[in-house]
Amino acid sequence: MKKIATAAGLAIAASLLLSACQPAATTAPPASDGGSAAPEVGFAADATIGVALPQKTSENWVRAEDMFNEGLSAAGFNKIVQFADNGVSEQQSQISAMVESDAKVIVVGAIDGSQLGDPLAAAKAKGAYIIAYDRLLKNTDAVDLYVAYDPYRVGELQGEALIEGLTAKGCNPCNIELIAGSADDANSTPFFEGGMSKLQPKIDSGEYVVVSGQTSFTQVATEGWLAENAQKRFDTLLAANYASATLDGVLSPNDTLARAALTAVETAGKPAIVITGQDSEVESVKLILEGKQYSTINKDTGVLVNKVIEIIKGLQAGTQPTPNGDPLDNGVIQVPVVYLDPVIVTQANVCTAYEGDTVVQKVLDESGKC
Repeated sequence: MKKIATAAGLAIAASLLLSACQPAATTAPPASDGGSAAPEVGFAADATIGVALPQKTSENWVRAEDMFNEGLSAAGFNKIVQFADNGVSEQQSQISAMVESDAKVIVVGAIDGSQLGDPLAAAKAKGAYIIAYDRLLKNTDAVDLYVAYDPYRVGELQGEALIEGLTAKGCNPCNIELIAGSADDANSTPFFEGGMSKLQPKIDSGEYVVVSGQTSFTQVATEGWLAENAQKRFDTLLAANYASATLDGVLSPNDTLARAALTAVETAGKPAIVITGQDSEVESVKLILEGKQYSTINKDTGVLVNKVIEIIKGLQAGTQPTPNGDPLDNGVIQVPVVYLDPVIVTQANVCTAYEGDTVVQKVLDESGKC
């Protein structure tokens, strides 16, 4: 919008005065075409920071809540950290309340990243900086940064681990099945596509056979990331396709769903399988030590939370974060990205992969196998 010259001159003078009192900052991005205000940087040290987390579907999210509470308090911020266990509408309301509380930064781990447009637009209109945490916010220009472990690379590592485990098993051809995450989670597709980038050539060659024929994302997605949904599907799948055939391996996108599939396999009285996972949940780390789950992905929650808090502290001091990955198209804009590197964990490195993770390290120490 055009401003009269006097207002413009006052704004420039105020800006110069502010810059003389604060650390140098990189240039803030311009307002989007949708008319959202440019995000604020250089705010009060005790400003309100909002963290909107999804439902408690995994141990990973519960740990994130504790770490955000502790880390933001230690940094001197007034924090609002909330789960939306009652679904998308609750998360929408929580974000709206954070806007009303004048949150300068709102961190969003979305239940469904495509259904938060209205409260996010209100946040941007008020000058808040919006960080998509772990899951991309889609179909909105009201997002400034995406901070996550590279989801496509996670999928690639899972595909590579499944191939490694099946090669060691020596099956030829190998019968495999596929699991994907919830369709409303923006990460589920890149997880699946990354894994399939490694597996599809072997399926095409006949080296791997998906006996059920369920190979599309839609066919193998797990609503809500719920273990009971994955186990129900596998109970049915095993009964229909593996009365005489042997299931050799499963591509699973996380530990919770991997354990659900393992429960179905054990309940059906089937032999051990090679199965992947993600999140380094304690129960799955134990299964890796026992040789029942082949792999997981270490996406250290503490490292991710600390990275976000580091970015928030920089914004408070007047400094924009520096992206390190290619921007992602969220359907409206190209979202700047800060990626962390995921690490594959198998029995070969489980004893050394969790340095600094006191929760998992305690399990390893108590196992007597490390």
